[in-house]
Amino acid sequence: MPTIHHLIEIPTEPKINIYNITPQINDLIATTSIKNGQALVFSRHTTTALAINEYEVRLLEDIKVFLQKLAPESDRYLHNDLHLRDVPEDEPMNAHSHLLAMMLSTSEVIPIVDGKLALGTWQSVLFFELDGPRKRTVSVQISGE
Repeated sequence: MPTIHHLIEIPTEPKINIYNITPQINDLIATTSIKNGQALVFSRHTTTALAINEYEVRLLEDIKVFLQKLAPESDRYLHNDLHLRDVPEDEPMNAHSHLLAMMLSTSEVIPIVDGKLALGTWQSVLFFELDGPRKRTVSVQISGE
């Protein structure tokens, strides 16, 4: 069973943002000979996450508000005591982003059927930037026959 690895690069905007990476994944699958199998999608950062859900503007805003309530940036976090840690000069105070990433997921495994992701009608693969702006990468491993 062949396995093919790709990276998707995502330049992100400030704060919490959500990106639909479904088209990029389907484009990668189309470059392979794999028609049936699976795609393992993995976020390579500690302040980003992945989920499968609906990509609808008002829902995305609801998700951002919900996440901000779960771990408000303005709360007190020990990780943000930068003067007590050995960190680069440009290190952000981002404990809230780490906590949010832990509440979501770093990976998704999605079936491939007939050369495309076998997602439901309203499902999309969503990439969550929780500490932007940054240049991010998502690993996509496609396997099957």
